[in-house]
Order: sequence, then structure tokens, then C-alpha cells
Amino acid sequence: MPDYGLIGRSLRHSFSQTYFTQKFHNLDLADHRYELFELSSVEELPALVQREPNLRGLNVTIPYKEKVWPFLDGVAPSAARVGAVNVIEFREDGRLIGHNTDMVGFRDSLRSFLPVGFQGRALVLGSGGASKAVEVALRDLNLGYWVVSRNPLGPGFTYDELTPRLLQEHPLIINTTPLGTFPDVHECPPLPYEALTTQHYLYDLIYNPRETEFMRRGATAGAQTKNGFEMLCLQAEAAWKIWQG
Repeated sequence: MPDYGLIGRSLRHSFSQTYFTQKFHNLDLADHRYELFELSSVEELPALVQREPNLRGLNVTIPYKEKVWPFLDGVAPSAARVGAVNVIEFREDGRLIGHNTDMVGFRDSLRSFLPVGFQGRALVLGSGGASKAVEVALRDLNLGYWVVSRNPLGPGFTYDELTPRLLQEHPLIINTTPLGTFPDVHECPPLPYEALTTQHYLYDLIYNPRETEFMRRGATAGAQTKNGFEMLCLQAEAAWKIWQG
């Protein structure tokens, strides 16, 4: 019985199990299972692998996309390029290989969201593993960007430095933080939302809830908004291809 699953710290918000369970049903793979494995620390991964001998692949989510690296036997070029892992491939020889499908999922989803020929600059909210995939995708699309985080990183901005003018100069704003994820649906990144206009495009990697507070405030200002559901589906399909060899 081939098993797959998701590792992370808190998985209440995840749709991955529903997605893959439905996929297995559609493909008539009655013996396949997809489980949620909440780990209080990434150090628990080796014990999980030993405990679940039928595992054939894992997804990785917050906060382990970067921390999982030392527990792998190797990484594919996609993960090396991004610097984060969201898919673990279980090779027949027992080796665990890290991949990144977030980048392709986000890039292709963003491409369908923005108007043809869009050349505006972006603000990337957050500096974790998901942010790194977004940065690589933006470079692939030749879109300039700044990273925004709580702490001064050197290049980039802190939230305290975001002025209305900065928002006006960056029509694309991408939330890679977990702020606003179910059940904390009233949270949102601290921005001068009053500076948003009909010229803005707000993309939130969160997909539960369907409309986050970040998106709601953007829509109120007339901005175009999109959540991360399409990205989730695209990266999941890419993960499935990796697991199937």
C-alpha cells in the first residue's frame, strides 16, 4: 500500500489530503493513502520514515521547507535553485531527495493572473521558504521585486518602512506569510492599505480561507486579487509526477 503525506507543524489549514484523496479516487488507486503528519520538530522526520515503511513521497510545509535540508540524502536542481524543499522523493535505494515544485506552481499561476506584458515591480511579503520560491519565479518572469520582512535583512524593506508611495510604485504585492490563514482569518500583513488602487494586483499564497483579509482589503480598493489554490494544484501535480518517477 503506497503512502504519501504532508509534514509541517500545524496542518489544520491544509487541503493537500483532500486533494490527493480525490486524485487517488479519480485514478482508481484504492490502495493509495495520503496522511497528515504534524511534527513538533523536523528532527522527528527520521523516526516518521522508520515508523511508516510504506511512504513513497512527502510534501513539506511551514516551517520545515528550509529546516528539512540536513535530513535529506540529496536535493534536485529545483530545490538547490530555490533554497527550499516542498517535496521529498523516496528513491528505491532508500535515499530521500528534496525537490521544489512551489516555484513552478507559483510562476505559472502568476502568469495567468497578470495582464500580458505586465512589467511592474513587486513587493514580496515574508522571507521564508515560500518567499524564496516566489523570488525565483519573479526572476524567471523578469519582474523586479523587494522582499519585506519584520527584521532588517539588508536589501529590502521592513513593514515599518512601507509608505503609501512605495505601495504605489509596486503594483504587484505577494503575501508569502501565514498571516490570515484559518483559523486566524482576521490577521493580515501590516500595510498602508489606503494606498492601494485599481492598478494593484494582490496575490496571496494562502488558500484557506478563499478570501483572506489581505485580499479583502485589496478588493475593497478595487485591486485584482488571487489566492493560492491554483498554485497548490499546480505544485501538487508536479509533486505527483516526481513521485511516479
